[in-house]
Amino acid sequence: MKLISILAVAAAMAAIGATASAEGRLDKIKANGELTLGYRDSSIPFSYLDDNQKPIGYSMDICHGIAAAIQKDLQLPSLKIKEVPVTSSTRIPLVANGTVDLACGSATNNADRQKQVSFAPTTFVTATRFASLKKSGLKDLGDFHGKTVVSTAGTSNLRWLTRINAEQKLGMRIIPAKDHSQAFLTVSSGRAAAFFMDDVLLAGLVASSNNPDSWTISAKAYTVEPYGIIEPKGDEAFKKAVDDAVKAMMKDGTIDKLYAKWFTQPVPPKNINLNWPMTPELKKVIANPTDTPDPAHYAQ
Repeated sequence: MKLISILAVAAAMAAIGATASAEGRLDKIKANGELTLGYRDSSIPFSYLDDNQKPIGYSMDICHGIAAAIQKDLQLPSLKIKEVPVTSSTRIPLVANGTVDLACGSATNNADRQKQVSFAPTTFVTATRFASLKKSGLKDLGDFHGKTVVSTAGTSNLRWLTRINAEQKLGMRIIPAKDHSQAFLTVSSGRAAAFFMDDVLLAGLVASSNNPDSWTISAKAYTVEPYGIIEPKGDEAFKKAVDDAVKAMMKDGTIDKLYAKWFTQPVPPKNINLNWPMTPELKKVIANPTDTPDPAHYAQ
């Protein structure tokens, strides 16, 4: 009888656990009336802080559009938006453990990351390049033998750089910076020869620097990086709500308007215009939304 009782209790606990795990983000949002967005502080123009320390940017606008769609879907009279700072290293764990519902920044969707989290349909396509001071005369990887370079901790760029350094026996000393602004400062102060990162982020940092004309961004692209809003893995109802919201913004022209706002017009706080026209790769994705991490899918 004692064994039967133990088994009964175990079965009951398992049923409770199954019920708890079945409760997804939409249930939590409906119950609490709150959606938590993770933001970056220096990923210009995707997610960064303005002069009032408020997170703004292309990805933030997309996430606020998602929030409005979720509020409507759940028929909530109001929806509180909680904003939590994340870094390249913390954004995935914080989405995975439930601290953050969506990470709104400049996150590359790749196969390794999809083991831990999911991604909304791709809303930007970029590539790994490097930024360096023009006076250094650096053109390609062969120029980096024995030099010190930097990339941001927790990024796919840093993993690629570490791998290529070993494969090509370049003997580079690689510094992992805590964020993009620190990495950029490492080069501008002479402590590193170049900053390897997504080209559009490098363009934003160069344009915002004190002397943009002293910088150059490599002509050669080394990887393809599709960006997407980070979602929790295994929550199909929440993923469908988020993905449908992004697809709707693509269909009704909202994404095109947001792109023009952040990439072809002056943006705060310095009113810098990146002059970064929409690429054929992104136009293709907007016409046919996808959340695939396969770089080959984005090639023209």
